[in-house]
Amino acid sequence: MKSVAVALLLVVGCKSGPSKDQCKQLLDHLVDLEFKRAGATASNDAMKQEIAKSKVAVTEAKTVEFMDICQNKTTKSRVTCALAANDIDGEGGVGKCDESK
Repeated sequence: MKSVAVALLLVVGCKSGPSKDQCKQLLDHLVDLEFKRAGATASNDAMKQEIAKSKVAVTEAKTVEFMDICQNKTTKSRVTCALAANDIDGEGGVGKCDESK
C-alpha cells in the first residue's frame, strides 16, 4: 500500500501540465486580449468600471470549463506561449501557440 502512495506522489509530482495559477492567469490574460481586440477602451472612470465589471462577468462565466480544459488537456508550453502573446491574432498572437512545430 505504501508503494502505491509513493507511486501516486511521483506521478503527481512529475505532472508536466500547467498549474491552477498559470491557468487562472491565462484566463485573465485571454479576457484582456479579447476586450482589447473588441476595442474596449475607457476614457473616464465610469467606463473603466463598466469594462472591469464586464471582464469579471466573462471570467466568472468561463472559469469552470476553462480551468478543466487548461489543467487537463493543455500543455504547459502552450500556456506559457499564450501568456507571452500580446494579441489574439497576428505575429505575436495566441494563435501561434497552436501551430505545429
